[in-house]
Amino acid sequence: QVQLVESGGGLVQAGGSLRLSCTASGNIFSINTMGWYRQAPGKQRELVASITNGGRTNYADSVKGRFTISRDNVKNTVYLQMNSLKSEDTATYVCTVDWGLGPIRSWGQGTQVTVSS
Repeated sequence: QVQLVESGGGLVQAGGSLRLSCTASGNIFSINTMGWYRQAPGKQRELVASITNGGRTNYADSVKGRFTISRDNVKNTVYLQMNSLKSEDTATYVCTVDWGLGPIRSWGQGTQVTVSS
C-alpha cells in the first residue's frame, strides 16, 4: 500500500508565500514524475507543476515565475514553493506520484490553500 501525505496548506494574504510538502511511503519503488494538481470550487482540476526523476520541470502558465517545484529523492518528497500568491491560487492542492512499472499514479488527499485579498 502506498500513502501520500501532504502538508503546508493554510490561509495566507495575497502576496504571501506557502510551501507544500508531500511524502510518499509504503510499498513504493521506481518513482518517476511527481507533481501537484489543484482544483478550485466550480473549476476543473489543473496541473500546477511536475518534476521528473531527472529534475525536468513543467509549470502551468499561471504560476510560472511564482511557484517552484522540487524534490528530495532520498525522502521520497516533493515540494511546492508558492510565492506572490494571488486570490486565484485558492484551491485544494493534491500531489501525485508516478511509480512502478506501469507506471502507477498515486494521489494524495489534498491540502487546502486559501489566499485572502
